[in-house]
Amino acid sequence: MLGNVFSPYYAWARRHDRGDPEHYCALNIALYGPDRTAWAMTERGRKRLQRSADELVIGPSGLAWEGDHLNIYIQEYGAPLPRPVRGVVRVYPEALPGQEIALDPAGRHRWWPIAPLARVEVEMDRPDLNWSGPGYLDSNGGDEPLEAAFRYWDWSRTRLGADAAVLYDVTRRDDSQLRLGLRFDPSGRMTPFEPPPRVALPRTFWWRIARGIQSEDPTQTRIQETLEDTPFYARSTIAARLCGEPVTAFHESLSLERFDTRWVQLLLPFRMPRLSG
Repeated sequence: MLGNVFSPYYAWARRHDRGDPEHYCALNIALYGPDRTAWAMTERGRKRLQRSADELVIGPSGLAWEGDHLNIYIQEYGAPLPRPVRGVVRVYPEALPGQEIALDPAGRHRWWPIAPLARVEVEMDRPDLNWSGPGYLDSNGGDEPLEAAFRYWDWSRTRLGADAAVLYDVTRRDDSQLRLGLRFDPSGRMTPFEPPPRVALPRTFWWRIARGIQSEDPTQTRIQETLEDTPFYARSTIAARLCGEPVTAFHESLSLERFDTRWVQLLLPFRMPRLSG
C-alpha cells in the first residue's frame, strides 16, 4: 500500500495538509488457519521506500517481477504480538486483461484486475507452512481518500469453472450506486454481466458490520467463515449461487463512514504500528 488507504497516521496528516502518500506505506500479510494465524501491517516512511518498473521495496519486504511471475518477499513482524512473519509468495498470472475500471463518474478511483486468474505458491518460514493453489492479483488507485467518495461497499471474487468472476456493490457519498459484474476467461477476455440481486447476510459478531452479496438464490447463500471482524471492515468466505453455479466467494465488506470516525482511527495503531523514516 502506497498512501496506505486505511492508515490512521495518513488520515491525521491529511487533516493538517501534510499527506504525502509515499510517507505512509505498508505491506499487509494475513494468514488464516487453525494453528497458523498471522497478521502484519507495519507502516513505514519514504526513506524505507524504493520503486521502479519491476520492483517495489517497503522496509525489509518487497515485490519484484521475475520472468513470468511476481515474487513477494515477506520479512515482517506481527501485531499486536510481535511474532516474525517471513516467507515468499510467488504469483503466476494466467490471465492479464490489462484494463483499469473507474469506480466513480469522475474517474478519481480506479480498479485494475491485473491477474483475475492466477496460480500461487506460498513458502513461509515463520510460521512454518507452505501450499499452492488458485490465486488473484489486483490493484486499486485513487486521487482522493476512499471515504471522500464512498459510504460503503461489498466486493467478492469467485471461481466459475475455468473462469473467475468479480462483483462490486458500491454506495457512493451522493447515494448513487455501482453494481458491477465481470467474468474473466483464461485468455484474459473480460465479459460484463448483470449482477443478481443483493442478499443481506448476518452482521459481524463483534463490530456489527453489515454484509451482503449478489447471489441468484438466497436459500443457497450463507456465510461459511468470518476471517476478519474489525470496526470498519469484514473479510469472509461465502457460499452463493452465480451464473447458474454454486460457488464459494472470497468477500469483503467495507464501511468508509465507520472508518472516518475518530474513535475507530484511535483503535487502528494496535494492529497497524508505524516505524518512522
